Amino acid sequence: MSTPARRHQMRVHAAQAVPAGGEVEGSMYELMQAQLYEHRRTLKGIQSIERKIEAKRAFLPVYDDWIDGALAGDNGAQDMVLVSVMVWHLDVGNWTRGLQIGAYALRHKMSLPDQYQRDIATLLIDESSTAALAGKMDGDEAVQTLGEVENLTRDLDAPDQARAKLHKAIGYALIGKTPSADPDFSTLDQEQATQAMDQLQRAQQLFDKVGVKKDMERLERRLKAAPGTD
Repeated sequence: MSTPARRHQMRVHAAQAVPAGGEVEGSMYELMQAQLYEHRRTLKGIQSIERKIEAKRAFLPVYDDWIDGALAGDNGAQDMVLVSVMVWHLDVGNWTRGLQIGAYALRHKMSLPDQYQRDIATLLIDESSTAALAGKMDGDEAVQTLGEVENLTRDLDAPDQARAKLHKAIGYALIGKTPSADPDFSTLDQEQATQAMDQLQRAQQLFDKVGVKKDMERLERRLKAAPGTD
């Protein structure tokens, strides 16, 4: 276990790290990379996805001081430890921490390690919308998390299919639709029904096979049945 002095050293080094060709340098960074390598090697030996997630959850506190230092220092140097840990936070459902790191990484135009084969904006969109549509977030958490992802990535390039899935997930979060719960559309709040329709229409516009047509029809009937509508 790290001592308080060692944790302080990590925070200070991460905050003050000087870019070398765009990437963080220094002995402490090398130690963090070595730790990440060992953790990845452990994960590679685990076949169960569930157990991999449990292992990542156990590993993550080791990196907290490094991440806190990097965020506080705001130097913007490419940091493979930071972006890899960001992905692990998303994997285990730590959305607040993952998006905190994600916002920093996007602002400084960081890249993911090659094995992810996506940029950070697309990864945030994919991971959050997939988790929400699978019912891995409750309603309020899904609305808040997906809204934050949409705000962070709105002006960035991403595949239309991925962004369509995000709008679909936001729409479903607004009406409370999950794999285990189909809402009673007749009882939906008018404002939420309107907002959800806007999201589903945008999803359909971006990718016509996104799978929202039936729910759009149900929302349209709900909106037409509202008092004061023709």
